Amino acid sequence: MVHTHYRWVIVAAGGLLGCIAIGAMFSLPVFLLPIAKETGWSVTGVSTAMTIGFLAMAFASMGWGGLSDRWGPRPVVLAGSVLLAASLVLASFATSLIVFQFVFGLLVGVAVAAVFAPMMACVTGWFDTHRSLAVSLVSAGMGMAPMTMSPFAAWLVTMHDWRVSMQIIAAVVAVTMIPVSLLIRRPPALEAGASSAVAGEPQEGMTVREVLRSPQFIILCLTNFFCCATHSGPIFHTVSYAITCGIPMIAAVTIYSVEGLAGMGGRVVFGLLGDRFGAKHILVLGLFVQAFGALAYVFTGGLASFNLVAGIFGFIYAGVMPLYAVIARENFPLRMMGTVIGGTAMAGSLGMALGPVAGGLIYDTFASYTWLYVGSWGIGLGAFLIAMTFRPAPRAREALAGT
Repeated sequence: MVHTHYRWVIVAAGGLLGCIAIGAMFSLPVFLLPIAKETGWSVTGVSTAMTIGFLAMAFASMGWGGLSDRWGPRPVVLAGSVLLAASLVLASFATSLIVFQFVFGLLVGVAVAAVFAPMMACVTGWFDTHRSLAVSLVSAGMGMAPMTMSPFAAWLVTMHDWRVSMQIIAAVVAVTMIPVSLLIRRPPALEAGASSAVAGEPQEGMTVREVLRSPQFIILCLTNFFCCATHSGPIFHTVSYAITCGIPMIAAVTIYSVEGLAGMGGRVVFGLLGDRFGAKHILVLGLFVQAFGALAYVFTGGLASFNLVAGIFGFIYAGVMPLYAVIARENFPLRMMGTVIGGTAMAGSLGMALGPVAGGLIYDTFASYTWLYVGSWGIGLGAFLIAMTFRPAPRAREALAGT
């Protein structure tokens, strides 16, 4: 009974940690133009810090996930929280573009990676029923970042310069994430030790190396890469795109809020649908619709049309993201969930790394974002086609056949 109740504490803690961590990293799109104006750095140069951040997240995700398998999620998430707060403070003092790219990109990216994969792995281990919903609720907390942290960052930068604003965000990270990290516990099935096996696990006899070479893992990673590459550019450059269309900054940032609110609904709806119809089927459908959601930005111009497209796009891309962790849990053993989800998160982060720099280069070259959204549409169709090839692991296939 204690475990039944406490698993929802894990969900709440994971959602809050993700919201603050993702929100801190995604304050950069809000600060993008103020930083470029105050420092003289190019939009592409500042955007590259975000690309470096996603690359850092990518290569750190599997490492943090492996450490969470060995030590448990609490020390990993705590270390990431401390590192994130310190990195934001250091970035605010950067006086050259290369230092800013290194500190905000590398250190912030590594810190955020310590939260995502370990928390997702932890939550999947706490739930045997309503797993898709639970993971989606944690992801919904992360999705609150555009509704909370982005408007907060925009408000700060209207009152202070971007350096002071970033320091205030660092303080928020420290006073919220560090205490909440202490609430995290291992899943009950692993309390006896990180290497404990759970009876009836999918592919339970496989080693980590064999799992990482399995077709299920490879296809899941490729799908996540192309999925994230589809929405990274539209997410990062939406505010700047809206501003170039004549929308004031404060109004433009509200587009993030609309996208975030719709995304929260999408996560819950997709979680419920995943529990009922299967995570893989809902993922494939979502990826197809996401591609055309990205293309729809080409036809926006006024605030109303931006909000409409952002609402639809946010609902879809946010809805599909938690399903990767659910599919991972259905096809791989709990004892290596941190490593597996870290691996898929690595692929997703590499995909996310394409959008900021690609969008910056496209805008600097053509003074327009049109080709960014057309390219995102094509990549999104690629994600859909790859996902169609996924086949469950033998144990997972038997379980699905028996339901």
